[in-house]
Amino acid sequence: MDLRHIILDGFKSGKLAFKSLNEIPRVLRLSPSYKKSVKATIKQLCAEYVIIKDGSGHYSTPEQAGAFCAKVKANPQGFAFLIPDGKAERENDYFVPKRRLNGALDGDRVYAVPLRGTEDEATVIKILERGKRFVVGRLQIERHAGYVLPDDRAFDSDVYIPHSLLHGANDGDKVVAEITSYPKGKPVGGKVVEILGEDGDFFTEEDAIIRSNGLRTEFPEFVETTAQRVAEEQVVLHGRRDLRELLTITIDGADTRDIDDAVSLEIVDGKYRLGVHIADVSHYVKLNGCVDKEAYERGTSVYFPDRVLPMLPKALSNGACSLNEGENRYAMSCFMTFDFEGNKLDGELCESVIRSDKRMTYDETTAILNGEKPESDYPLIAPMLRNMEKLCLLLEGKRKAAGEVSLDVKEAHIYLNERGEIFIPDYDRTVSHRIIEQFMVSANETVAGIAEKRKAPFLYRIHEKPAPEKASLLYGFLRDLGVNAKGDCDNARPADYQKILNTVADKPYASVVNKVMLRSMQKARYSEENAGHFGLASACYCHFTSPIRRYPDLFVHRVLKEILHGTLEQTREKYTVIAKKAAVDSSDRERVADAVERDVDDLYKIAYMSDRIGEECDAVVSGVTESGIFAELANTIEGYIRFDSLPYDKYEFYPEKFMLKGGRHSYRLGDRLRVKVAGCDLGTRRVQFVLSEQSSSDGKTQ
Repeated sequence: MDLRHIILDGFKSGKLAFKSLNEIPRVLRLSPSYKKSVKATIKQLCAEYVIIKDGSGHYSTPEQAGAFCAKVKANPQGFAFLIPDGKAERENDYFVPKRRLNGALDGDRVYAVPLRGTEDEATVIKILERGKRFVVGRLQIERHAGYVLPDDRAFDSDVYIPHSLLHGANDGDKVVAEITSYPKGKPVGGKVVEILGEDGDFFTEEDAIIRSNGLRTEFPEFVETTAQRVAEEQVVLHGRRDLRELLTITIDGADTRDIDDAVSLEIVDGKYRLGVHIADVSHYVKLNGCVDKEAYERGTSVYFPDRVLPMLPKALSNGACSLNEGENRYAMSCFMTFDFEGNKLDGELCESVIRSDKRMTYDETTAILNGEKPESDYPLIAPMLRNMEKLCLLLEGKRKAAGEVSLDVKEAHIYLNERGEIFIPDYDRTVSHRIIEQFMVSANETVAGIAEKRKAPFLYRIHEKPAPEKASLLYGFLRDLGVNAKGDCDNARPADYQKILNTVADKPYASVVNKVMLRSMQKARYSEENAGHFGLASACYCHFTSPIRRYPDLFVHRVLKEILHGTLEQTREKYTVIAKKAAVDSSDRERVADAVERDVDDLYKIAYMSDRIGEECDAVVSGVTESGIFAELANTIEGYIRFDSLPYDKYEFYPEKFMLKGGRHSYRLGDRLRVKVAGCDLGTRRVQFVLSEQSSSDGKTQ
């Protein structure tokens, strides 16, 4: 038997598993003269990935080492996390220091092995697929070549561009570079494929954020053509329930163009009969068709103050699928019956044709309910709105009794007026927003229950309970605030979190407790397995109500139709396979979309505040670090106050208490301050504050 087979047999039998190069000859009882041959054979077997070497220099088969495929999620500080295939981010991640990445970069798909002796560290042993094809950044031209310095600092390599491939770009331009090579030990190579504009220009920076995250800005021509063709289809009943005479309205923002949902409410036999009617996108977008594949890749519509990157072409999103006033539209209608105490008595689902009687806005609806608009102008709609408000209050009470964690965390609403001026009003959540929220949640729970009862392959929206260590930090923070909160950190319950919110509701630090509580909770995600929704205190939940802008909702509609048509058993296997992959991919796309929307919102906030340099504002401490503090204005704009601009003191940082404490001054979450706008940095998308003279002199005296 030759040496290769002897070594292979040794590994397969387990005799050589996790042995070092020096140990292998001894275990095989080979003479020292075989040392070089053993080394060469091991090297060849590693090159073929028949055996692998872990981070501690020991060899094994991939199976023995627990090798796995994963995606690299890098950090600007050089280290990274590996997200195993089929897992969502932060679910069984592995930590990898820079030295064990072995050339892998952010977004790459790799082959890795866990580091022996640890529970959550790994070593990259092979790069399977490069994750980025394009990099966006500022071009720096030097004598012999140009370099693109990536905006995404997690991508740990500049892009080398020969002068011949600059394609007209100048020093200081913001460009898109296509990566063409990955030379070992050197910066990646590439070429300029798009010049976005001058680095630091507002709209250039917005385009750069969108391009950096690989969002699709245009639809392929054949997708647009297909969407246009199917959108021209005439709406006919085809055995659907005819609901065109049912009084139905939509309630959305004034600038909404893709209207997913409509609502109706009747009093029937002394009970509320609520109808939630959702655009039947699945009628137009067929599984595995070109429009469907494009929608899957996008995953979700992405919204910016000046534009929308829709999941579906406009012929569908703003046209045939949008529940526009006075237009016949295909819908999936969920009817729910509630008694006058808010108890749900039953729920049913049907395919329908509806015709919205009136497009209402949130502001208009709120004005009617607050008596600011005469009800006589809405003789049919106003009484229905009054009943909707009553049912909303009943549903809110029921959810509160069930333990719903109703966080009041502010979200910025950024608008552009006709002159292109940025407008950011103070945060306001009105009764009309609450009505739609309660009705949509009720519909989502109802259809999720239908699917679970049939054990259908499905995409649930799950929100797992907080991790014990995060819950412990929350309770520690509350104790420092003097809040007597009780709860089991190892088994957090929604009701315990709700009691905390009720306890602090009228306290000045209530908004801060909401924020800290949010940080203690896990991120909601999609899953093919039902795990309940902690925040809603719901045992079974899904996303059903926005199929124009979210792919999981479109998937849910398809499965529900299989149930309605009695064809689920024939299609169960197909949808089971799709659900598992779609759960991970949809969660990933949602995470990217949320991050891009936040980054662009931050850009607009910077532009808005740049016209307010020198102004003084009231603010609340929203974050504390050892190098400074963050302060938030009433309109949700957050600014940074550097450590060296705080009043002189000997400060100590207490991260678990979210506090920067000195001998004479201290700053912690929830403290009220008076700040002055000192500067704005487009590059870092950060507003700089300084304390006003009043805050500097008053401080927080110990």
